[in-house]
Amino acid sequence: MKKFTCVYLPIGVPTFHLESAQIQFEKSIKMLSEMTEDFIFPDKMLLDIEELQSFLKDINPDVIVLQNITFANAAYCSEILKKLDCPVVLWTLREPIIDGNRLRLNSLTGAYSAGNTLYEMNRTFEYVYGGPDEEEVISEIKAAVNAARVKHSLKTLNVAAVGHTPQGFGFGRALDIDILKYFGATLVSIEIRELINKAKQFTAEECAPYLEEAKKAMVGLEKTSAKNLEDFVKLYKAYKDYAIQNNIGALATRCWPDFFVDYGTPVCGVLGLLNDNNISASCESDVYGAISMYIGSQLSGCATFFGDPVSLDESENTITFWHCGTAACSIAREDTGAEIGVHPNRKIGPTMEYGCKPSDKATVFRIGRKKDGTFRFFIAGGEILDKPKQFCGTSMVVRTKSKAKEIVSKSVKNGFEPHFIVIYDDVEKELEKLANMMDMEICKY
Repeated sequence: MKKFTCVYLPIGVPTFHLESAQIQFEKSIKMLSEMTEDFIFPDKMLLDIEELQSFLKDINPDVIVLQNITFANAAYCSEILKKLDCPVVLWTLREPIIDGNRLRLNSLTGAYSAGNTLYEMNRTFEYVYGGPDEEEVISEIKAAVNAARVKHSLKTLNVAAVGHTPQGFGFGRALDIDILKYFGATLVSIEIRELINKAKQFTAEECAPYLEEAKKAMVGLEKTSAKNLEDFVKLYKAYKDYAIQNNIGALATRCWPDFFVDYGTPVCGVLGLLNDNNISASCESDVYGAISMYIGSQLSGCATFFGDPVSLDESENTITFWHCGTAACSIAREDTGAEIGVHPNRKIGPTMEYGCKPSDKATVFRIGRKKDGTFRFFIAGGEILDKPKQFCGTSMVVRTKSKAKEIVSKSVKNGFEPHFIVIYDDVEKELEKLANMMDMEICKY
């Protein structure tokens, strides 16, 4: 697949104050160049349709930054939409001087022409107003570029569904056509017995590097019984090898009851290690949870937390998220490290057993399925508090920006699924823009 690229299109007409426009053109290129190396720039401002057409014929970008360097009529935007089909960021420049004399740029009127064309063509777009040296402008464009980058990466994403969802957990079940239609990704499926059978055939020598990796990441692994430790490492090798061989970026696996009853060792610790290997891994076969984790990791550059909302504290304005023990080792508290325990219900290990490290920036996220089969984004900002483990398994306490009780009440009434992702960064803006680019509803809490 081609490399992710952005294009800067400064459109206008030569009848305005070109000296002022040239200054903005040079400043804009400097700002965008410092933002990312992925931009393609024209050599000069595109001040007539022929110049625009000539520049467009050799490019195929993944996001457009369309700037009215001066006024430009709707024909310019129409020409762009005929040639390119990708997300658009429409950028209006401030009028540089208001002194009772001529209008230097008239960028804003041009934006209305472009906006009207985008609207009539049913093209969603982002909009930003201001100069290239303004922090809000930089932040908005950067968020849009990052969102477009994730949208682009989804086209090459292989999502693995390992086994079927348990009874009553159908909210995470996905069809391959839906994953392709709505996300542009590919869903591949494998039965857990296939990975279990592969795991059983591995020798201790073959698994030695995987055991060393686990020992370096986990605390107290030596306390696991010899049989469970051996089976855990074999299972980790089976999952990791499968993911690498099939270029899997996100994985959702069945866990209970099979791994306790048929295999005798849980898959929880395996998922924790996969998450630290840039393979977003969810349990209970929640495919949409795994894709949510993938998006969160792409935006934040680190592993995310997958869990259930299990406790609410109005006095602290917090929601506690928890799961049996699948969290990435890299997000464990520094004072404990990634401790190992046993499953709280089945009393079999190894599972992850710790509270997660704090962060002053966090985003709670979930791709939810609507009644009509389309999708929506749950987005809520907050911070992860410095709290120890709350329950057996892995947990984190999130203080939300909005009232926690209202978030819980509204999201329950609005029918959101019980699995959420907590991202170690403030990526609300990026998620909103990604939802727009993917034509999905934004549910901001």
